Order: sequence, then C-alpha cells, then structure tokens
Amino acid sequence: MRTSSRPRAGRGRHAAVAALLCAAVAAGAAACGPSPDDAKASGSPAEPTGSARAKASGPFGELTGSQIVDKAFAATRAAKSLTLDIDLRSAGEPTKGYLSLDSRGKCVGTLSLGTASTAELLKADDRDVYLRFDEAFLREQVKGESPEQQEATLDQFRGRWTKMPLSDPDAEDMTALCDLESLLSSFDGGASGIVKGGETTVGGRKALALTEPAGGGETSTVYVATEGTPYVLRIVTTGGDEPGTITFSRFGRPVVAKAPAAKDVVVTE
Repeated sequence: MRTSSRPRAGRGRHAAVAALLCAAVAAGAAACGPSPDDAKASGSPAEPTGSARAKASGPFGELTGSQIVDKAFAATRAAKSLTLDIDLRSAGEPTKGYLSLDSRGKCVGTLSLGTASTAELLKADDRDVYLRFDEAFLREQVKGESPEQQEATLDQFRGRWTKMPLSDPDAEDMTALCDLESLLSSFDGGASGIVKGGETTVGGRKALALTEPAGGGETSTVYVATEGTPYVLRIVTTGGDEPGTITFSRFGRPVVAKAPAAKDVVVTE
C-alpha cells in the first residue's frame, strides 16, 4: 500500500540517540582521556613500569590497564557481529535498545526513547531500512489531528513496517546505529590512568573490571573478558550527565535480518 506520508521518526532524536551511544562507548573506553605523554607532562600518576609491572598478577599479567583496554577494543572492533544491550539516560530521559549487528551492515533490534515510544529497526541489505512503531509512538505522531485522521493513520501503520531507502535523511541516523565500525571508531586508544580492578562475571563470562575517573564526577568502568578473545563485555558509566550501561554479547553469532513481506510494508513517498 502506498501513502503520501509516514509517521515522522524525529530526526533530531535519532541523531541524539546515535551520538549518545557513540559517546557512551567512547567515554566508557576512556577514549578522550589524555595520552601517556600528556599524563607525564601534567604530572598525572604513571602506570606501573619496569620491575613493578613485572610483578603484576592477574589474567592479563604485566599489561597495564590502558593496554588491556586497547587490546579489548581492538578485539571488539574485529568481531564479525555482536549484540548491544543499551540502557542509558540523557537529560533525565531513558534510552534503551537491543540491537544485533554485523560487519556487513545487517541489523535488527528495538530502540525505546523515553518511557513509552518504541521502534523496531531492521536493515537486511545496503538498499533499505525498515522501521515499525508501537501504538504509543504512533499516537504521539498524530496528536492534534482530527479523531478520524488519527484512526486512519493508526489503521494504516499499526503493526506494519515503513520502508525507507538508505539515501533518505530520516534513515541516516538510525542506520548509524547499525554501523559496527562507526560505533567503535571513536575509541582512539592510549589513554592513561585506567586502574585494574577485581575479577567478576558478566553474562556468565569471567571479566576484569578496569576503571577511570573521567572528570565532572563521572566514572567509567570497562569489563573485559579474561578467557578466550578479550572482548569488551560491558561499559558502565556512573555520575555525570549521561550515566548508563552498554552490554556487549553474542560475538560472532549470525544476524538474522530478512526484509518483511510486501503485505506487511507501508511504502511511503
């Protein structure tokens, strides 16, 4: 079915979500922290070196906290696929999501903005992206219209997908969440002052906690797998303006993203 309009997903909000996720990954990895040379110049505490480092113990032996985080993000960037479980808060508003994505651009999952509105996202190829909105989101979009217009829109879009070409500006910010390389590219490495903490478990996997105060009352802790590939398993940011948690899982698992049947799609102009 073809229609002349569609519920507007809110480009600004999608841009904010994409930026928030990327910023959270970067902050959690201390990507914006000073380099080791900067730390020396400013008089910041240096990480263990020489004989002190040689005596270090734990799953990563003599590696410093910074070296472990660098190693973990390199491994995570190299993953062919993974799943993100996002639970963040920005300006007091919750943002939650569950997205599975791979290095070929396939992506499927859900994203909730605020306390009510939820959208499903599906990208199966390099041509189109599909979005399906829940009742709360649809009703928010038609506020102010006549009751008849509201019901007509709800009947048209309820339970169905909207299809947009990737060239559509409204698709750009949503598909940014499906770009695995882009999400992790903001991590530059080389940050200093990252402190190795205790061993724990994340999602049933053994992990080492590594923490860095990021200033402004904010602290970020990265949990790195200690067995097998040293993937980043979780980033927890506390304090500051954008606290939250991002959990990484299902590394290397196939992402099942198949375009919906034509009967389930509202084609828009």
